[in-house]
Parts: sequence; C-alpha cells; structure tokens
Amino acid sequence: MPTYHVEMLEGRTLEQKKKLVEAITRVSVEVLGGEPGSVDVLITDVKPQNWATGGKLWSEPRD
Repeated sequence: MPTYHVEMLEGRTLEQKKKLVEAITRVSVEVLGGEPGSVDVLITDVKPQNWATGGKLWSEPRD
C-alpha cells in the first residue's frame, strides 16, 4: 500500500491532522483496496520562512 508525504505550512491543529490522515487512509482503501493499517501518512510541518511561492517567502507580507 502507499506511503503519502504531506508537506504543509505549520499551524494546523492536531485535530485537523487527524481528520486529514483519516480521510487519506479512507480514500486510499476505497480506491486501491487493502487494509487501513497498511497506509502510511507522513506529515512535515514547514515554517513559513522555509517555503516560497512565486518567488516570495510565506513569512513575508502577502499582497
């Protein structure tokens, strides 16, 4: 079964992360088959100063 790597800006609550991994696991089993216990989800929280979009760090003010 799959291993998912989720990278996102830090700040989500533990409850939000729990809901996310439950949903990823549920959909994986529905689509791919297998058992929930074989789906791995790794979450990496990234600080805004370490993430940029469109040439601008997320720690900088957004327009």
